[in-house]
Amino acid sequence: MAGALPTYMPLLIAGVQAVMDPKAYFGTWEVSTGSWVPFWIVNGPIRKDLNINSGTGALSPGDIANAAIGRTMGLIIKNIGGARKGVEDMGTFGNPGKYTMVIAENEEDSPWEPLHVEQGLSKEDSAVTVYFPNCFSQIWPYGTDDKGILRSVVSNLIPGRKGLFCLLLPPVHARTLAGEGWTKKEIAAYISQYARVPAYRHPDYIPGALPGVPPKEVVIVNPMDTMPILRNPDWIRTLVAGGAGNFMCLFAGDGQLGGDWVTKRIELPANWDKLVEKYKDIVPTYVPY
Repeated sequence: MAGALPTYMPLLIAGVQAVMDPKAYFGTWEVSTGSWVPFWIVNGPIRKDLNINSGTGALSPGDIANAAIGRTMGLIIKNIGGARKGVEDMGTFGNPGKYTMVIAENEEDSPWEPLHVEQGLSKEDSAVTVYFPNCFSQIWPYGTDDKGILRSVVSNLIPGRKGLFCLLLPPVHARTLAGEGWTKKEIAAYISQYARVPAYRHPDYIPGALPGVPPKEVVIVNPMDTMPILRNPDWIRTLVAGGAGNFMCLFAGDGQLGGDWVTKRIELPANWDKLVEKYKDIVPTYVPY
C-alpha cells in the first residue's frame, strides 16, 4: 500500500517495537489535539543498504526509502495502532509531518558519535530512533563561528515546547563546533543553560498553562527572573544531516515530562546481503533536461 520494498521490513519491525515502548508515549501523542509527529531517525549500515537520504533535501519529498518507510509506519499506526484521523487522532489542525518524516544521520560527515551509539548501541549496529516533536523551525546562525551558531539556537527556542528537543545541524556547522572543541553533551548543556525566558513567559510559572506540575526545585518569585526552557540537558540530541548551506533545524520537543528517546536495534535476516543486492538500485531517477 505504501510502496515499501521487502528490504524495509526489518526496519519497520523495529519501528513498531519503538512506538510500543512505553517511553515513547505513543498512546498520548498519536491521539492528542496537539498533532504530534513520529520522527524516525535511522543509523548504522542499513542507511546505505536502503538508500535512505541523509543529505540535501533529506526532509523533502522525492526519496523512495524516506517516503515509503514513513508512509508505511503511518498506515500501521492508523490501521493497527488505532490512531485514525477524527476518530482517535483528534489533532486540531493535523500536521504535514504525519505523512512521513524519516531521515538518516550523516555519520560519515559527522565529527561526533552517531545517535544510536549515544543510545547505548555499537557503531556496527543498525537502529531506528523515534520521538514525537510538534513543530520545527529552520534558522540561520547569527555568525559563522561557534558562538554565532549556538546563540542562534538558544535565541529561537519556543518557550512552550519544553521536553525532548532535536537540533539538526548540517555538516559545515557540525565541523565548526567540533573544531572549537564542542561535544554533543556540551552542546546540550549549553542549550539547557542558556535557552531561557523571563518567568512570566514560561509555562511552569503560570499555573494551568500546560499540563504538569512545576518541579519543586523551580522557585521563582520575580516574574522577570529567567527560567530555562529545557531544564534537563538529557532531553536534547544533536544530529548531523542535510546538504551544503547555512541553515539549521530546531525540532520543538514533546511536552510530556518522563518520555524519552526510544532506539531499537534492527535485526537483519540471514539472507540480508542477497536482498540488498536485489533491491539496491531502486532509487529516484530524474528526466534529463
